[in-house]
Amino acid sequence: MTSKINIHNEADVMVIAVNNPPINAGSTEVRQGLLDAIQVLQSDSKSSAAVIIGAGNTFIAGSDMKEFSQPLAEPHLPTVISAIENCPKPVVCALHGAALGGGFELSLACDARIALEGTLVGLPEVTLGIIPGAGGTQRLPRLIGVEKSIEYICAGTRIKADEALKLGIINKLVKEDLLGNAISLARSLIGQKNRIRDITTPSVDASDVLAATQKALKVGKNRPNVHKAIEMITNTLTLPIDQGLAIEREVFQNLRIGTEAKALRHQFFAERKLFKPLAGDAQKPKSIERVAVIGAGTMGSGIAIACLSAGYTVLMLDQNEAALAHGTKKVLDFYDSRVKSGKMAAENASAILMSFTSSAQWGDITSADLVIEAVFEDMEVKHAVFQKIEEYAHPEALLASNTSYLDIDAIAAKTRNPSRIFGLHFFSPAQVMKLIEIVRCKLTAPNAITVGLQFAKRLGKTPVISANSFGFIGNRIYTAYRRQCEFMLEEGAYPEQIDKALEDYGFAMGPFAVGDLSGLDIAWAMRKNQASTRNPEHRYVNIADTLCLAGRFGRKTGSGYYQYVDGMKSGAVDPFVKKVIDEASAAKGIIRREFSSEEIVNRILLAMINEIAHLASEKVVSDVTDCDVVLVNGYGFPRWRGGPVFIAQEMGREKLNFELRELAELSGPGFVIANTDALFHLQ
Repeated sequence: MTSKINIHNEADVMVIAVNNPPINAGSTEVRQGLLDAIQVLQSDSKSSAAVIIGAGNTFIAGSDMKEFSQPLAEPHLPTVISAIENCPKPVVCALHGAALGGGFELSLACDARIALEGTLVGLPEVTLGIIPGAGGTQRLPRLIGVEKSIEYICAGTRIKADEALKLGIINKLVKEDLLGNAISLARSLIGQKNRIRDITTPSVDASDVLAATQKALKVGKNRPNVHKAIEMITNTLTLPIDQGLAIEREVFQNLRIGTEAKALRHQFFAERKLFKPLAGDAQKPKSIERVAVIGAGTMGSGIAIACLSAGYTVLMLDQNEAALAHGTKKVLDFYDSRVKSGKMAAENASAILMSFTSSAQWGDITSADLVIEAVFEDMEVKHAVFQKIEEYAHPEALLASNTSYLDIDAIAAKTRNPSRIFGLHFFSPAQVMKLIEIVRCKLTAPNAITVGLQFAKRLGKTPVISANSFGFIGNRIYTAYRRQCEFMLEEGAYPEQIDKALEDYGFAMGPFAVGDLSGLDIAWAMRKNQASTRNPEHRYVNIADTLCLAGRFGRKTGSGYYQYVDGMKSGAVDPFVKKVIDEASAAKGIIRREFSSEEIVNRILLAMINEIAHLASEKVVSDVTDCDVVLVNGYGFPRWRGGPVFIAQEMGREKLNFELRELAELSGPGFVIANTDALFHLQ
């Protein structure tokens, strides 16, 4: 027996405990230990049945993901599962915490499943670019049918234990004494096997399967592994299980070693490490319960909603009565719509709103533990607001700015205690978007950043820590990539061509459609503020400025890079824009040329990679993979591509540096090639 598996007997029932903290991952050692334990069970005359249970806080919450990037060592999980199914003695699986991926597949090999209330089960493999590879697509449909299996497997749904009981996935649900109840269940089987593999998949209506398939493909972005998962699930209707299992395993192995799965694992590990500073922080961070949000605009009301939904007591302050009334209505309407759509019980919404107040009086922020400023992006306005905050906030309260571009050190410099100032850059809409940039100023106390992480975790956000720098991480990369897009406009491409190339690559929206959505006047105001510091020798594209001078600010004015007729969300190509672009090229003597989608995407990726290398060299980020997290979670970068850092690492240092030199020649003065060592962990 390995050190990861412990066995003992409770009279005639053998208890097999998986002990591989923290999540009992199904590593090689765990698989070998389970296989050995089943062999002991088979030969032990005193044991009539067995219970498999997880030690600690969970059952097996998934496989050891680190093993997926290399050849899998024997025994493989299907071998263990086969041993359980072929063992003449019944085996009961006792589930608590989470039984996910291989852990759930293992449970489906057992003769009965019992779970503690609150347990989650599911097969999340599709979200990692693969499919279940140890029988999940073959056994689950035999229990719950093809239609439900397509829905749950393709979305990677975590199914709550009470729902799993209704579906027949688990046989019994208990509130306490999981092991004792599992032993009783094992004895009640009186030596009888009850294998899922012997069940026939329930027959289905073809139209129901088609509807489930279409929905799954839409949710799953039509990715190849989603198609394969559906194919494997529907195989259960026509193929013998052993043939279905063999095909499933082959597909799993092929997908596992593919670039897409590797990219998704890269993103998985990049996101998983974000909260590690909390685990290693010996100093107990300040507790936050009461939050004051200054500003009742789109961002302020969104931040208020995010905080309320996380259980905080929230005050939203704005001295403009009309703005305050509008912002308050947005908060109330949000919860009203949740109730009307059936997503929230009316009593839950009422309880949340009991913790919400709005005010125009600065004195009402005195009790707040955290004050978040979310007012207009103007340095003088920010200084005035922070002066008021310091006048009325509790001396121990932490103070955060939601600015997306402004220098937070300059804001902090005007305060009496800059150690409690830091950035909390939410992305719009704040109640929806997962990303939050936590900005560390020069004088920010370390404990404030720890509190920021803890706060983000409670909000359910994905937090990335940035040093103070223009645009922080995301907007700085976005500025570099957008600049490259504008260069290509001058050289021969048009907005619709660039947008389509990026959307075909997997971006949620192209940059020009995004610009029209957010408003071209916002970036224009920023460019005008920076005009005096811009190096006249550097290449500058004035196409966007020309559109703004023509009053074309995007959707809100009915025209921007595209024309929006009758409130249409998808813009139409506008001959006026083509004329502006052609004239801009001619004014600089640029002979326009054809662009392929591949060249467009490649130039944009290189621009992103180069800017990330600059961020690393300047110590704006401590880990370059944080930039991939930012772009995937805040800027619509396709998750299955991994991110620019992943792409750079796949490309290799020599090829990357060669292509960056070519990009510098195309981009002209102002494009500085970064030191790419940090991308390859060579610092």
